[in-house]
Amino acid sequence: MKILDDRGRLFSKVSILDLGAGLVILLVIIGIFFYPGSSGSIAKINAQTKQIEVDILVRGLGLSQPESFEQHFSKNTQANIIVRNQPAGGVSVSAAKILPRTVSVPQPDGSVKALPDPRPEVHLIKDAIVTVKGDGQITADGAVLGSQKIKIGSQIEVDSLDYHFRGNVMGVRKEE
Repeated sequence: MKILDDRGRLFSKVSILDLGAGLVILLVIIGIFFYPGSSGSIAKINAQTKQIEVDILVRGLGLSQPESFEQHFSKNTQANIIVRNQPAGGVSVSAAKILPRTVSVPQPDGSVKALPDPRPEVHLIKDAIVTVKGDGQITADGAVLGSQKIKIGSQIEVDSLDYHFRGNVMGVRKEE
């Protein structure tokens, strides 16, 4: 009895191509279930968790009552953050400050002054700085808050009970 016949079958029963395909499928299954690699988290498991503060600049926030915005966030309101369209966990909003809207006004002597914007529609559009804090890790690549990397310039969304807005990260600090 021949080991390999004229049709390329082993012992006239199994094709070599079928045997090779079955072996590849078996190796893929073993690779997926027995050697999964990293857990998928960006954060290193052995990294220490620290309190991280993130300052977010929110531009063009439409508010009918700006003073209620600051009051709402004055009592460490809980919120969720979304970074790069991925939920990144819960944080507490520790501060919110409405920035004044100004316009550059040239003076007769050639200098320029920043004066409050007199346009009525501007009173409904505000810029704000919102500070959030949460537990995260400091890795070699930067700060990780929740499950997402946080860097200056990243877009971040804050979703609380009464507010949902988007801004850019302008500062990342770790508390000592």
